[in-house]
Amino acid sequence: MTVRERLEQEEFSRLAPYAAKAAESKGRDRAEPERDDRTCYQRDADRILHSRSFRRLMHKTQVFLQPEGDHYRTRMTHTLEVSRVARTIARALRLNEDLTEAIVMGHDLGHTPFGHAGEIALTEVLGRPFYHNEQSLRVVEKLEKNGDGLNLTYEVRRGIVGHTGPEIPETLEGRIVRYADRIAYINHDIDDAMRAGILKNEDIPKKISDVLGCTHSERINTLVGDMIQASMDRPEILMTPEIERAMLELREFMFEHVYRNPVAKSEESKARIIIQELYKYYLAHPDKLPADFQPQLDIEGLPRIVCDYVAGMTDKYAIYKFSEIYVPSAWQVR
Repeated sequence: MTVRERLEQEEFSRLAPYAAKAAESKGRDRAEPERDDRTCYQRDADRILHSRSFRRLMHKTQVFLQPEGDHYRTRMTHTLEVSRVARTIARALRLNEDLTEAIVMGHDLGHTPFGHAGEIALTEVLGRPFYHNEQSLRVVEKLEKNGDGLNLTYEVRRGIVGHTGPEIPETLEGRIVRYADRIAYINHDIDDAMRAGILKNEDIPKKISDVLGCTHSERINTLVGDMIQASMDRPEILMTPEIERAMLELREFMFEHVYRNPVAKSEESKARIIIQELYKYYLAHPDKLPADFQPQLDIEGLPRIVCDYVAGMTDKYAIYKFSEIYVPSAWQVR
């Protein structure tokens, strides 16, 4: 018996009856041999972790654009925090941690530079909504590996696209990620907002603090603990009404005081200009696109490929390319 086969067998005895089992996966779009040392979901998490798009998350904005300081979250640190929240819940409920982790690792790969300002900018130039969850799916299915994609399992792909938006993942593990993403970003964005000086702990309404707690750790513990207790021994993922209502009220508070705050969003108009001007430039100069994007032009069309290229940029790289194209360099007299 291989290590993989042993792990697959152990899942049937260790996990809940309604957990997703690696041996029962619906598989990949392209059949390929299994590995002897890992389950399919472990391989998916590894593939995402070692991908170029995952590495770029370290230089993509979470909320604050180009913050001064080393301790503000990026898309990568957000992903790692979501992973810990989601895996804690999955383990407690005897669900598949490997599948949960793989979904988390891929859920934000499609985010544009400059956070949601980049999404808005691309929506405006495309003339249709740009959704980062759909782009995340496109990254793992088509853009990674020079157009071949990562060939992930069905359950991971549907979990990625369903971490937000109207599609609800089929697996309980995917539904955990929907909650864990929200739990993580609401709480770490409070932490970052306090660090930025635009929010104080006492600003959070007392009726919310009385339910969820007054500190970062208290809120996380309350939300995670409630999810575990409410979902224990049940084939569904949920919260108690009181806790979920408080979380939604806290989220609305964050939109009003942080996500729409003029201090936090002061640079977003500049970011939108950068994204839109880069899009227009490459639309007019397709020959300037990198070589690995050129073969797809005849298949999917120029606007789609330019969108993929710009959306995949990090904040730093977008600023660099904008400066290279539009900002005159110093003239050196020889």
